[in-house]
Amino acid sequence: MVHKALVAGANGIIGKALLEELSEASEWEGRGLSRSHGDIRADLTDALQTRRALEAAADTTHLFYAAYGSGGGLAEEDTRNAAMLRNLLDRLNHVGAPLKRVVLYQGAKVYGVHLGPVSTPFYEDENPRPIGPNFYFTQERELQARHDAGGPEWTILRPDVVVGDAAGNAMNIATVIGAYAAICAADQAAFRFPGSYTTYDRCLAQVTDAHALARASLWAATANTAAGQAFNYVHAPFRWRRIWERLAQHFGLEVGEPIPFSLVKHMPALAPVWEQISGNLVQPDFAMAVRWEFGDFVFGTEADVVSDMTKIRLAGYSADADPLDALIRAIERQQKQGVLPRIGP
Repeated sequence: MVHKALVAGANGIIGKALLEELSEASEWEGRGLSRSHGDIRADLTDALQTRRALEAAADTTHLFYAAYGSGGGLAEEDTRNAAMLRNLLDRLNHVGAPLKRVVLYQGAKVYGVHLGPVSTPFYEDENPRPIGPNFYFTQERELQARHDAGGPEWTILRPDVVVGDAAGNAMNIATVIGAYAAICAADQAAFRFPGSYTTYDRCLAQVTDAHALARASLWAATANTAAGQAFNYVHAPFRWRRIWERLAQHFGLEVGEPIPFSLVKHMPALAPVWEQISGNLVQPDFAMAVRWEFGDFVFGTEADVVSDMTKIRLAGYSADADPLDALIRAIERQQKQGVLPRIGP
């Protein structure tokens, strides 16, 4: 039996990796949905357009929902993203899609990290929910209500700081690091961590490799033990010093002690350096190529961020990835694809 997968958010960091993994899996057929590219093009905030576009997805058995509508405050974000999921599910139901399960993705915001420091580790079923608005909770309630009414099963995966190679993604730390490293090399500057000593030396951080997440998603879409459950999916926690020094070693960079500064405020002054090394990149416009604000967020986190992985392992999934290797591979894939310049001479 071949499963018919629809990947919403096909151009994103999760969606791109999902479609690549689906193409390699003999028991799956995948199609992508996004606003501007993919097999199906639809703006999920537009209910009418979504109705017209989803005729081509009438055979969908599994939905991987990685779409995200950004902008506005928390309340606007909640309203927009809840409507997007609802519009898509309504249309799949209308065309008679034999939908068996929805795999939904949530981030650490579900544990309240956007509100302030949160005690760790994060446990899926023990952390009391923080105050809203929070679109993760709204989407989860939507899925549960539909299942209670006879609709599809659902599974939730909770990665954190997803590392991949999707071009132009606003929340790809590999792009930030790769661009910063290339500029440091071209400017003959040391590869210094742009955050505090606390973040660099003391705090534990975590990432999720996009392709490892995609493989976990295929398990989450079919395993009986995954139905109706939320699972953290991250790799072993680390301190940034270890990762930073090994990245420098791999790419032949001189490493220095941290200098805490704002990438958003400082990096635009280095646009002339970028122009010298950007060559034939997919996106040579420096202002569009890298979203430095995400780097400021990640490198400015002065608290441990650790998600417990016991639940998913006990449910039967134990495949993992090395965070350092994930970052190196993501940077090198982006270099090969013309998203990032080469580092060094």
